[in-house]
Amino acid sequence: MKIHQLEGYIQNIFLVEYSEKLLLLDGCSRADVSILKRFITEQLGRPFEQLKLVMVTHMHPDHAGGASYLQKHYPLELATGDVAGEWYQGFRGRVMHLMDLGLAYYVGQRHQRERVNLWYSPLLSTKYRLKDGDQLPGFSDWQVLFTPGHTDRDLSLYHPETQTLYVADTILRVKQKLICPFPISQPADYRASLERYRQLAVSNYLLAHGEGGEISSDELLALQQLCPAKPTRYKQFLGDLIRKKFA
Repeated sequence: MKIHQLEGYIQNIFLVEYSEKLLLLDGCSRADVSILKRFITEQLGRPFEQLKLVMVTHMHPDHAGGASYLQKHYPLELATGDVAGEWYQGFRGRVMHLMDLGLAYYVGQRHQRERVNLWYSPLLSTKYRLKDGDQLPGFSDWQVLFTPGHTDRDLSLYHPETQTLYVADTILRVKQKLICPFPISQPADYRASLERYRQLAVSNYLLAHGEGGEISSDELLALQQLCPAKPTRYKQFLGDLIRKKFA
């Protein structure tokens, strides 16, 4: 097994290589599909059809947008968490989907990325709905951990043999500092997810945003203490933007 880290539109992409198959640890964004295809076919020199499974840790644009596109165009399988309902269900869900797309464009602008098409369906049809502790279909050396907080359905992916843990957006590193994600929909669950990390044997953290590597138990404890007491909302985020704009 070999893990490749690619630079995506606004996040890190992690592709796991085996002798005859490939695993994508998260669904990335729609803008990342061409990056992924070039890497597999040109850098690895392998047929794209060897990509067998795409995990979707949660439904945000940089974690599900590519999966949605890939599902329509290639014979691969998607897997996500077994949570009732859809993250973007109903009218409020559709509004939130548009706001999340807007936030993705904002982050892309901050990263000085060209404006691209990030649109994807707010509803995703997946073959596998995985529970906490399940092994990944076809990749039994990886284990699903249910680690909500950022959303109500976040997954982390653990490889016990190498003590490697992909945490998606649960932990971010910005300017060498660990920070909490935005939004945090369930603060108590978020702190519990970080506590779960502290109890695991992890020597290598894979972060969707920022540099991974070693993260100490004390750093995780400090991050727990940074977690807000109440859920963070877009209203608060927009208010902060306006204050910075006119400060």
